[in-house]
Amino acid sequence: MRWRWLAGPGEAAEVVVVFGGWAADAAPLAHLCGGRDVLFVWDWRDLDVDLPPLSQYRKRHLVAWSFGVAAYAHWQQGRALGFDRRVAICGSPVPVDRRLGIPPAVFARTRDRLSLAVLAAFLDRAGVPPVDAPDIATLREELDAVAARGAAPSCDWDAAVIATGDHVFPAANLQRVFAQVPTRMVDAPHAPFGLWRDWDEVLR
Repeated sequence: MRWRWLAGPGEAAEVVVVFGGWAADAAPLAHLCGGRDVLFVWDWRDLDVDLPPLSQYRKRHLVAWSFGVAAYAHWQQGRALGFDRRVAICGSPVPVDRRLGIPPAVFARTRDRLSLAVLAAFLDRAGVPPVDAPDIATLREELDAVAARGAAPSCDWDAAVIATGDHVFPAANLQRVFAQVPTRMVDAPHAPFGLWRDWDEVLR
């Protein structure tokens, strides 16, 4: 697990912590604005990493996208860091599952056939810009770690966003897993951030 600041740290009163997706880096959300500091977290091979201190912020928001949903739910167990709002976007706390996540056969096919061409096709279907010099071996290790970690512990989500055009996490599966969470359905691919201009739209 690694992290870097996309905006800040500065004098902002609020911070958004983003647990990102697999293979995509921060490019899909780099255009979002809104006067908040933004901390981007990625690389789900090892979750035993602490975030920088965030106690100086008046409000702390958590946005988890794709595999970041399960990664955050695993990571937060046993940690006291609290968030004022937690939003899950196009991801599941049960990352590989026929009814609640990515169907195992689809996950296995992506993992076993992973190459530069397969990754490029995956990112294109997900609505994600191409990535410079991707490390295929590292990305495969990350998939293995996600699968081995399995379903995440229970986590209180304030909202979930489900994309009708998501070809990674089927919308029907996410509707089942977030049946008790206030949900927004959006007409978008797996990376729906192009629908929004600022963080207020993401967090609502």
